[in-house]
Amino acid sequence: MTSLRLMLSSLTLLGSVAMFGQGARNIVISEAMTSNTQSIEDEFGHREAWVELANTSYSTYNVRGMYLTTNPKVLDESLSAPQRISMMSVIPNGDDRTNLAARHYMMLFCNSNPAQGKLHLSLPVDSTGPVFLALYNANGVELIDSVTIPVLGADESYARIDGHWTVCGVGDATPGHDNKVQANAAKGKIEEFKDKDPHGFAMAIMAMGIVFLCLSLLWIFFTVFGMIMRHMDTAKKVVNQQPIKPITKTVAKTAEIGHKTSNLLQEGFDKKGIDMEVYMAVIGMALRQYEDDVHDVESGIITIKPKDTGWDDEYTQMTQLHDPFLPSTPKAPIIPTTPELH
Repeated sequence: MTSLRLMLSSLTLLGSVAMFGQGARNIVISEAMTSNTQSIEDEFGHREAWVELANTSYSTYNVRGMYLTTNPKVLDESLSAPQRISMMSVIPNGDDRTNLAARHYMMLFCNSNPAQGKLHLSLPVDSTGPVFLALYNANGVELIDSVTIPVLGADESYARIDGHWTVCGVGDATPGHDNKVQANAAKGKIEEFKDKDPHGFAMAIMAMGIVFLCLSLLWIFFTVFGMIMRHMDTAKKVVNQQPIKPITKTVAKTAEIGHKTSNLLQEGFDKKGIDMEVYMAVIGMALRQYEDDVHDVESGIITIKPKDTGWDDEYTQMTQLHDPFLPSTPKAPIIPTTPELH
């Protein structure tokens, strides 16, 4: 029973160590700047060289107790752990920012005094030449990550982008943020589109959409333009047609009398001291004369003229009943018959 407990305890301890080691492997050096003149400032407004660590896992990991060094002598395998640690700068405990959340970043200031803050390290960084930078686990023996930073200009950074190290120009550094954000911003529009659409499907769909949109706009334009032109042609035809002549002379005559009446009234108002009744009488006589003569000048008028006959003219015309004879009374009452149409 005791042996079984010892075995389970050993397996648990080994699993914990393996998990701890695997968690430390997810901490990497993400970006570094050796000459800081315009980049981020510390709590005291000072600009110092800095190193960015990133947690690439999807779980939280505390980086306290891990070591950073710029001395390549630590790679000597003959050195003991205390000898290596003496050439390193430890990430101190006591700051919540060392508890690095998943997919998050942490900034560490170099060439600084640890008394200024938990994230200030005495790690020496030379801005005049290449810099070897290594990250060691808390045991001081296990190398987690390392990189050799080339000579950088002022405010240039050395960043890991998609697993490859790249020199970022002035203003392109991304301390505390994903390096891809600034890298994509630094790229041209064409390169960025190539990265997002490597097979060209989006480009093809976009091109087809633009073509169909242009065709639709052209169809709408020419349809509206054709309707406008047809309406303009119709309006021109109506305008160019001859005005309809009066069907009868009555309309023309009435218009003429109206025009003359208007002139007479206007002249009458203009001529002071002349009685308007004279003008009204003249207008009335003209209208009366026109009404008396209107049937003599208009066509299409049916005029009914009565024909007077005697009261017994109808009987005298019935010759099938008797012999024709003249009325005995010449002054018999006159009975109108059906009028004749002329």
